[in-house]
Amino acid sequence: MQWLAGLSLVGLAVAIFLSMLVASLLGYGARRLERRLAVRQEEPEHSQESYLVGGMIGLMALLLAFSFSIALSRFDERRHLVVQEANAIGTSYLRAQLLDEPHRARLSALLVAYTDNRIRLANIPPDQLGAQLAVNDKLLTDIWSAVTAARESALANGISVPLLNTFNEVIDLDTERKISRTVRMPSEVLELLFGFLLLTAAVLGYVLEERRGRIGAGVLFVLLSLYVGVIADLNRPTSGNIREAQDAMLMLQASLKAQPPEAFDRFRTEAAR
Repeated sequence: MQWLAGLSLVGLAVAIFLSMLVASLLGYGARRLERRLAVRQEEPEHSQESYLVGGMIGLMALLLAFSFSIALSRFDERRHLVVQEANAIGTSYLRAQLLDEPHRARLSALLVAYTDNRIRLANIPPDQLGAQLAVNDKLLTDIWSAVTAARESALANGISVPLLNTFNEVIDLDTERKISRTVRMPSEVLELLFGFLLLTAAVLGYVLEERRGRIGAGVLFVLLSLYVGVIADLNRPTSGNIREAQDAMLMLQASLKAQPPEAFDRFRTEAAR
């Protein structure tokens, strides 16, 4: 299955379609060979064949639905983590405004840089992922160092526990998003699905004799190839075309850059007067 994993979405769909087509031709060839070798021509038992084909197609539909459900649930989890992380970073940014200088400005700048880097990580090509992850980890180290340095200021302003909790959540979500982008559907499920598609195609080639039936089977192969291609694309978090939207992070990025630390000094300045 490694050669399938390296193909593009279109290439994967074409490969699956051609594989099913070859399997159906083998089934059709086996049927013709059986008839040539038969001593006595017997009437085909269409009712039994229809039950067999119907049962296989039904089982294949269940397997496809199960595979799609796994891939889609993991996609939804990745999308939900984006929103969670945006909320955690936004909350950390707001709580950092309660600190004294220079801790407030330092943490605010680090959170803006961290947000920018997280957005780049979501859209970066897989071959550049390692270098960008190193930048991500360096920013996390700097953020926690800044939080540690701001401990006395947080204690003086009565926000020590809330500040630590929200920055801990940012670090935890970093790990969760990394793991969510490495977890994929078990390869055994994909192998079973691919094998079942080929077996079903071979049975259809063996059973269907009329030209109309073979054309219908060809259309079914095309639809199945596209469907499996979508499942495989959902199963590629870092290289697929279907990726979780970064709208929440983009909104956060715009909000952070539109509200520098000085924007929160309005009423503080008025109170000082």
